Amino acid sequence: MALQSKMILYVAIGGLLAMLGGITWYASLDNPKLAQVEIDMGTVKLVSENTIEGKARLDVGFVIKNPSDKTFTISRIDYELFANGVSIGKSQYSTEDVAMPGRAAFYPNAEIELPSPFTLTKTTENADAYTAITSKSPVVYSAKGLVVVESAWSLVEKEFNVSQ
Repeated sequence: MALQSKMILYVAIGGLLAMLGGITWYASLDNPKLAQVEIDMGTVKLVSENTIEGKARLDVGFVIKNPSDKTFTISRIDYELFANGVSIGKSQYSTEDVAMPGRAAFYPNAEIELPSPFTLTKTTENADAYTAITSKSPVVYSAKGLVVVESAWSLVEKEFNVSQ
């Protein structure tokens, strides 16, 4: 009788592992569609400047496109921002603390610009870029980083390198 109980236990554990494997496999079916996400540089606006502290606040926009037929959300964009080829710092767009139904939904063929606040601190390395930005001279912005795309079942991280 003890042998039969052990066999039932082993079959139950095997069935549970098979079910978990099936769920993981099913969830991964979204990955190729999520990886189709397209990200472009949007508008970058000077919002405010604190000349005493040598800081400026920018709004950095990223245009996200969904060319697939799978609806998704963006939970995070980690990026390094460049002005005229000079690194001016790193920042992050994040909605990780927002439940998925509360995030911007990217339906098939949707295109939405997501704003990200960016604090620019003047340093000796970026002084020329800081002056160009705060004096509203023409500036070419670019960014590189990682975008996190999520569906109800899956999550994909994709690196990007974009410029205006």
